[in-house]
Amino acid sequence: MTDDTPTAPADLALTAQHADTLLERMEIEILEASVDRVVGSMPVKGNTQPYGLLHGGASVVLAETLGSTGSAAHARTMGKIAVGVDINATHHRAATSGTVTGVATPAHLGRSSATYDVVISNEEGKRICTSRITCSLLPAPPRG
Repeated sequence: MTDDTPTAPADLALTAQHADTLLERMEIEILEASVDRVVGSMPVKGNTQPYGLLHGGASVVLAETLGSTGSAAHARTMGKIAVGVDINATHHRAATSGTVTGVATPAHLGRSSATYDVVISNEEGKRICTSRITCSLLPAPPRG
């Protein structure tokens, strides 16, 4: 990151917006949130596929949550909002128990888009999934 990279203070207030959402049902917890780094975790239990392994889609939801949170923090510095337009994920190994933690860091912070790289690891620090999400930054809708 360059010295002129815009940053926003940690915005853990976003978690209040998670009531009655997929994030609440999946027990995703945002632990740290700023433009430069977003960290969150979720339990494996309750987010598995029929074989008892962490569902790949659950990893993608965690990655999208973290990358979108960082993108939203960046967008707010310009009075904009962030909406996801692309996400991909590579699943490296299975997780069957415990908690997984994702860390999102910016790959690109522009005026019209933001891209975050997300690494999800198990409790032993082994990489479970690598994801990349791009959000479009749009004018904030008028409040009324």
